[in-house]
Amino acid sequence: MNPPPKSCLRGRKAVHRAEDQYERMIKTPIPRLVTSLFIPTVAANLITVIYNTADTYFVSQIDKSATAAVGAVYAVMAVIQATAGGIGMGAGSLISVRLGEKKHSEAESYASSALFAAVALGIVVCGAGLAFLSPLLSLLGCSETMVPYAAPYAKWILIAAPVHCATFVLSNILRSEGAAAFSIVGTAAGGILNVILDPIFIFTLEMGAEGASLATAVSQLVSCIIPAVYFAAGRSAVRISWSGISKRAADYRKIISTGLPTVFRQGLGSVSAVALNNAAVVYGDAAVAAITIANKVYTLVRHMIIGIGQGFQPVAGYNFGAGNKKRTWYAFTFSTAVGTLLCTVCALLIAPFAADIMRWFCDDAAVIQIGVKTLYYVAAVMPLMAFSTFVNQLYQCLGFRLPATLLASCRQGIFFLPAVILLPLRLGCTGVQLSQPAADALTFVVSVPFLIRFRKKHLK
Repeated sequence: MNPPPKSCLRGRKAVHRAEDQYERMIKTPIPRLVTSLFIPTVAANLITVIYNTADTYFVSQIDKSATAAVGAVYAVMAVIQATAGGIGMGAGSLISVRLGEKKHSEAESYASSALFAAVALGIVVCGAGLAFLSPLLSLLGCSETMVPYAAPYAKWILIAAPVHCATFVLSNILRSEGAAAFSIVGTAAGGILNVILDPIFIFTLEMGAEGASLATAVSQLVSCIIPAVYFAAGRSAVRISWSGISKRAADYRKIISTGLPTVFRQGLGSVSAVALNNAAVVYGDAAVAAITIANKVYTLVRHMIIGIGQGFQPVAGYNFGAGNKKRTWYAFTFSTAVGTLLCTVCALLIAPFAADIMRWFCDDAAVIQIGVKTLYYVAAVMPLMAFSTFVNQLYQCLGFRLPATLLASCRQGIFFLPAVILLPLRLGCTGVQLSQPAADALTFVVSVPFLIRFRKKHLK
């Protein structure tokens, strides 16, 4: 009797791994399970913060035009990250629910289709960006002095776009099936490599700004190869294959619509940053610098909270799909408690040491004065951040696309944009400082009835 083909064996192993993972996700005590998943995602998010700032730090050693060029071109990377992240999160949410429902083939189809869609998107971005590079740089606001730096920097960012998109999807698939610990390996390796390669390419090889983008491209390739090897070796619960790629437009619409909250959250983040800077510049460079520094501190805490949420999402998805509503609710409440405690501790540390934090970034007296006041406002609403973030992520991971997108739009869109326009008219610079805290407070208020309604309708 002939042995079964290798493809069949790999298929059986994948099913067994999926069953083992299912047992883990629905039976492991929630505190231990959620903690084991969010620790690597928090670490990955913090590494991403370092990853994204390394180029700017090293390029700033060249001159201000190079620094400005990197800042302008970063908008391209932000768009790539937002769209690829949306596809990855959309697929991840669908995969975790399907695995919970034991619909293994559907989960594999979503995984394969999402990777295909992301790579295709990356190829389109790469081709269009390189073909229309000059108009693109003009659209990004690059001056004549910035173009010599921006053009070579953008080139490698665009060339690496397909790889960058694939990395986002592969990492999200790993998180969705509960293998978050392994997803951090690729992220960490890429982040560390980028920090190492930046000074070598920029200064030792004298490549300037182009060296920074080449270092980023190489790092992204490494970040992609590591999870790709994991899937190729058949170690994942979900297989990715050509045969699994869906030919139905409805499946891609579902992936994209489920991931829309991520696109809105990240896309509106870029819009709000521009709006905030435009509002602050009226009050001088000191105001811009101070509010920018305060927001960096706030963003650092927010990345940790998003990481906790990414840890609880697959747990909620699995158990909701399996019909275990009590564990779904417990995963949410436990994560919210941990996140709120973390935010409260951070707020209590930030407020008394606000001046020291500002001095660490800048020694200008005016910047410190404005920044300290901004940090006080930020710290006041920080304990509310976890709740509103996790309500949004709960809706998203369980596939409730419209309310998830609405909630994702509140913080930096629906509430923030009117606040940053209207508050300065009455309060001056204080209005600019209060715009984000006010938006966060209003987002919290709106999130409460959304959660009450969700629990009554879906978790009772």
